[in-house]
Amino acid sequence: MKLVYVFDAYCGWSHGFSRTLLDVISRHPDLDVEVVSGGLFTGSRRVPIRKFGYVQGANAKIAELTGAGFGEGYDRLIADGSFVMDSEAAARGVAALRHLAPARAAELATALQRVFYVGGLSLSDPATYRKVAEESGLDADAVIDAFEAPWARQAAEADFRRAADLGVTGFPTLLAADGDRFTPLAHGNATTAEVEQRLSSLRAQRHPPVLSPLPARNQP
Repeated sequence: MKLVYVFDAYCGWSHGFSRTLLDVISRHPDLDVEVVSGGLFTGSRRVPIRKFGYVQGANAKIAELTGAGFGEGYDRLIADGSFVMDSEAAARGVAALRHLAPARAAELATALQRVFYVGGLSLSDPATYRKVAEESGLDADAVIDAFEAPWARQAAEADFRRAADLGVTGFPTLLAADGDRFTPLAHGNATTAEVEQRLSSLRAQRHPPVLSPLPARNQP
């Protein structure tokens, strides 16, 4: 079994889920985690943020329910409404970080969201990936080279197809993968306790307890 985390780096609810995700992962170091970028703001949705009038209200709700922070840097970045959230660029960044440290993909994905939603750094700017790489102890030049490489764009498109093939229509979505079977553990918002309960139930189904045979009765 492994975990599959489908998110978008520009999704506020994914940012809000970060704490739960990291908590769950820390409790299950035996489970590999596949991180997939979903492609929330691509094509016709790649427009100035002012077009999404619900953003500030949604962020307030996310902060209330999850405790996730939204920093002054982020507020300044979106203040005039001209900033464009480009999920293709963000997915290339996720692919670059994932390539350099595959075992830390989930941790790095949450770090990427933090520098946007708290620090107000664009996920289209190579300098953002230098900062994340340096703070994470990675080779910053190698991360930027990967972000700008043609294969990163292909990796982003592959992620979008993977999310669609999994039937994911909203972010974040956390799945438990067991062979060809995928079981939802969280969609949108969930606490660590809720995810743990669903994961425990799933594992119990996979490995039901073995009952000891009853002792034979003496025949008269």
